[in-house]
Amino acid sequence: MRYIIYILVVFLSSTQLVIAQDLTSGVAARFNLLLEEISIYEKTLSTSGGIWRGQHPLALKVFSEDDYQGQKNKYLDFKTQLDNIDITKLSGEDQISHETMALKLKGIIDQLKYKLYLIPFNAEGGFYNNLSRAIERLPFADSSDYEAYVRWLPSYRTYLEDHMKLLRLGIEEGVVAPKVIVGNVIQHLESWKTSDLSAHPLTARAMASLDNLTEDQRLIYAREIQAVMTQIWPVYHRLEHFFSYFYMEAAYEQPGISEMPRGKEYYEDRCDYFTTLDLSPDDIYEKGQSEVARIKEKMEAIIVEVGYEGTFDSFIDMLREDERFYAQTPDELLSRAAWLSKKAEGQLPRLFKQLYTVPFTVEPVPDEIAPTYTSGRYVRGSRSQNRPGIYWVNTYDLKSRPLYNLPALTVHEAVPGHHLQIMIAAELDSIADFRKSFYISAFGEGWGLYSEYLGEEMGMYDDPYDRFGRYTYEMWRACRLVVDVGLHYKGWSRQRAIDFLASNTALSVHEVTTEIDRYIGWPGQALSYKIGELTIKDLRKRAEEALGDSFDIQEFHHRILKNGSVPLPTLIREIDNWITKSKP
Repeated sequence: MRYIIYILVVFLSSTQLVIAQDLTSGVAARFNLLLEEISIYEKTLSTSGGIWRGQHPLALKVFSEDDYQGQKNKYLDFKTQLDNIDITKLSGEDQISHETMALKLKGIIDQLKYKLYLIPFNAEGGFYNNLSRAIERLPFADSSDYEAYVRWLPSYRTYLEDHMKLLRLGIEEGVVAPKVIVGNVIQHLESWKTSDLSAHPLTARAMASLDNLTEDQRLIYAREIQAVMTQIWPVYHRLEHFFSYFYMEAAYEQPGISEMPRGKEYYEDRCDYFTTLDLSPDDIYEKGQSEVARIKEKMEAIIVEVGYEGTFDSFIDMLREDERFYAQTPDELLSRAAWLSKKAEGQLPRLFKQLYTVPFTVEPVPDEIAPTYTSGRYVRGSRSQNRPGIYWVNTYDLKSRPLYNLPALTVHEAVPGHHLQIMIAAELDSIADFRKSFYISAFGEGWGLYSEYLGEEMGMYDDPYDRFGRYTYEMWRACRLVVDVGLHYKGWSRQRAIDFLASNTALSVHEVTTEIDRYIGWPGQALSYKIGELTIKDLRKRAEEALGDSFDIQEFHHRILKNGSVPLPTLIREIDNWITKSKP
């Protein structure tokens, strides 16, 4: 009898296990089906209109107010489906995908809920110039490329006019940008108003490649491009007039997003999204002030180290004026950035188990956006499109680009910062496809700022001034926590924000101004850098203390990067689990 009971227990246990496994696999299948459905839907949005030739996409589509509200409802439905999936029934890898997709959906839904599509630009550009890089990558190798291009080009006029309709709707609803950002837009439009086909961003690439055609083809396509552009130039002039008068009159004098309807509520959501943590604007503001005080002590110690006997402010003034800290030509600045990039690359094998296969190059920020652009930026590469990553260095106004900041900028934008992190994620086979390109600012920018800290271990800061530059960059990101909340939540003026950043860093006055304008035009994004860096540094400290002599820096970095870009709570859990399993 006891034997029969034993057999029955085993049978029931096995049956329950099979049922549980079936339920788990069913939940996983439903989850992955949802990911596929979201991917298919987003492809229909991104490829509507325009042309699509091989690996060279150039799509144009402007959605109406009804279209955007339809998108909001669709994404809300996706969120409901995602929320109804029992995350505990998913594998560890799928749990990470679930948490990452939840953040992605939040970001999209917030933008649609608060109608930020009615402000399709920021301090650095927008709908009127954001296709310039894509156009530069079009092949223009033969007549078929030109045929596709001249078929596509007329749609650009409609694209601009449709955006003007959205801008007018934004004026009606009070969803408009501040005046200072509108001023940047007007400045950007200058290069797009030119009638010189060889210089216009829409046509320069096509005109420069005409030699790939026969003589007859060159004449034909040059005439066709000229004919289409006569219809587009007037639209740019109307656009400039519209921004200069109608939109500028409606734009807010105050720089913060809180001037907009439900602006404070939107900013609170931006804090959640860009930090991925449960932090209020006041929490962030206080953390920023604490970090500013801590870092200032480090900077003051270097002032003493170099034997300078003046005040902090006079030392900053000296750095901004002394010619030895500045390149004399754009090529000198680019060459220095390239050399620092290779120096950093040489340190990677001892710190990382996995490296990238797609290389990167160093290029100047394009002339048409350089005057209002930040000091540097990373442009992601693509293996499928045979395109390297690009470390952009701003060579505009060389007196605003101090060399002592360049090592920190390089390790942040190139390696081991954005290029390494983004390209490793793109080449991972173990994660869901959407995670290979989805960028979470708190993770990615946190990693970039952690890379500046890592630069000390890499020997990237040759002298006290380079180290001061490294601290001024860290101070810059700490100040962001204060000024971003100040601007968008506490009613700060633009000048107050400029003064705070200028008095606490050795950034040039020009760079301070362009940075403050960037934060005005992109609420909340500036918070992600310092919050992410503090999280990664705290995780490293935990691991070092828990693992002692068995701590492996290569393994730690591998664990940080192995899942691509993830929300910070996910990262914290994954590293804590690794620490627990790795304890001696």
